[in-house]
Amino acid sequence: MQRPPELGNLTRVQEFVLLGLSTRPDVRDVLFAVFLALYLATLLENTLIVYLVCAHGELHKPMYFFLGHLSCLEMCYVSVTTPSLLAGLRGGPCHVPFAACMTQLFFFIALICTECTLLASMAYDRYAAICHPLRYPLLMRPQVCLGLAVASWLGGLLVSVVKTSCIASLSYCGPNVLNHFFCDVSPLLNLSCTHVALTELVDFISAIVILWGSLLAAGASYVAIGRAVLRMPSATARRKAFSTCASHLVVVGIFYSATLFIYARPSRIEAMDLNKVLSVIYTVVTPMCNPVIYCLRNKEVQVAFRRTLGWPRG
Repeated sequence: MQRPPELGNLTRVQEFVLLGLSTRPDVRDVLFAVFLALYLATLLENTLIVYLVCAHGELHKPMYFFLGHLSCLEMCYVSVTTPSLLAGLRGGPCHVPFAACMTQLFFFIALICTECTLLASMAYDRYAAICHPLRYPLLMRPQVCLGLAVASWLGGLLVSVVKTSCIASLSYCGPNVLNHFFCDVSPLLNLSCTHVALTELVDFISAIVILWGSLLAAGASYVAIGRAVLRMPSATARRKAFSTCASHLVVVGIFYSATLFIYARPSRIEAMDLNKVLSVIYTVVTPMCNPVIYCLRNKEVQVAFRRTLGWPRG
């Protein structure tokens, strides 16, 4: 589509201004301390998970293989979005060059798409373990696990290249103020001074394929798991099977509830304050909670952690 002639003489935006999470000086210092603590805790927790999975042979299993990848992803995830959030809380609205904004957007989209497919892979792993226990070593052999992980990462990168290219090719003639704490899809679309129908279509299709596709795959896995659990003869066996899936269900529920609300709609979002609150949930809170949710009741991880610290088994 040809650009309207009246835009030809307008100056292209060279930088964006991120308003940040809050513009009230009286709460910024408190929020800065809170989110800095959350950020450091997230890095510490996920680094510990990666170390435990790599260092202890008893954790060299498909479930922990994917958990290690998820922890690596979470560390990258928070390191893409949280620094700009902290900068905004510390010094007020911050200026971000156009290229830096698009770079942040690229990594953010790549990581969120990778997490979607990785969570679906983890659901399939639980499906194979509970519904096909005798065939589990074959279904989740190392080559399959590696293939699922590589496909998740490469798929996220591919989708991000397409979406970021479309958004970067739009014209931004001003204003250049983003009511957000990082460069996200919807705030950028709101600032474009050219037609965004094609970009919105690409955004919507990718949301359907990645978000809804991975959610349906995870949902189908858990429907099959639920049926298998209900057919188990003893309450003890049902309780044990459910406990292995409960943590993953909680993470999937929190993550998809926020992301689907924001991204799985073919229109620009106007309620940016709500958008920012939901973004905090899946960019800051969820990465910090995931290691606790997955490992708090996991005896194998607890034993590995105690061995690392040199404590006797509880």
